Amino acid sequence: MAVDLRSDTISMPDQAMLESILGAKLGDDGRADSRGRGEDETANQLEDMAARLLGKEEGVLFPSGTMGNTAAILSFCQPGGRVLVDEMQHIYLSEKTVFDPSLGQLIPVTYRLDEDFLPDPEDMRRILKQEKISLICVENTHNFSGGTCIPQKRLSQIRALADEYRIPVHMDGARIFNAAAALGVSAKSLASQADTVMFCLSKGLGAPIGSLVCGTHEACGKIRKKRKLLGGAMRQAGVIAAPGIYALEHNRERLMEDHENTAFAAGRLLGLKHTKIWGNTSTNMIVLDVSGLGLSPEDYCKEAAARGLLIKPILQGKVRLVFYKDISREDTQKAVDIIHQMDEELAGKMTP
Repeated sequence: MAVDLRSDTISMPDQAMLESILGAKLGDDGRADSRGRGEDETANQLEDMAARLLGKEEGVLFPSGTMGNTAAILSFCQPGGRVLVDEMQHIYLSEKTVFDPSLGQLIPVTYRLDEDFLPDPEDMRRILKQEKISLICVENTHNFSGGTCIPQKRLSQIRALADEYRIPVHMDGARIFNAAAALGVSAKSLASQADTVMFCLSKGLGAPIGSLVCGTHEACGKIRKKRKLLGGAMRQAGVIAAPGIYALEHNRERLMEDHENTAFAAGRLLGLKHTKIWGNTSTNMIVLDVSGLGLSPEDYCKEAAARGLLIKPILQGKVRLVFYKDISREDTQKAVDIIHQMDEELAGKMTP
């Protein structure tokens, strides 16, 4: 059987997680009260739980992180508004919805990352002096740099800058619990530096579906309205929420196992002649620069698949490996062995 490291979204719910659905108290989450809360008790329980964990007043359940980010950003901005994003941010390179001229109609303005792949506050300040910015977006962990974590000190600098210019901050915290585990802090402390935070249940936490956006009551009220416009109002959402509650109760502590497997693999991939680790490996991702083999990322991934390793091409010349709860140390070693073999054998086929 192939080792599948394309994404942590591939993780499968275990039996206990699935059984949590059977006892869930369900209702119509799309039938809202005066506050916008629906009638599904389990969805409400999950939203309240998420808000507590992130230190926010309220949470809003979404079927996907893309929709959650989109609703949050649109709640802060008007068409034509300028949004500050980094040059490799997932919202900017992959999701794109808010910047699509036929949909969100927002304008991206990119800031640089520093040598550690962290947001550069000085470059942000330079832009804020020159441009009228509606919103600052950060990503924690940062996907395309290999799961880089933005530490509390840097987030505080960004928060101070945002306050100085009276601009809100949205955090794409799809893997914020991975960041918290790696940094040895609480997710609440990281989330405290942003006005709104999105996180995913369906990545490292291992739930089958769902993401949440957390913020103030006022912000979440606006976000709920955007969710409805985007088609995100759901009915018996408790069937999504119950596994999400289980994930938050049982799978946050075990994220370090994924980080340990990642570190194990990274340590054994150092020193390869033609394949280089790029970026950081502090959480559950490894980005490999395979350009030294003379293959495109797509061709490299095809060759890896033929050998029993499924991975994903991302940036130019690079591929990504993501570790999650269904990947054992044995699986990790198998992946390492395949990459070693490819580094040796494919290099031998390269034209001198």
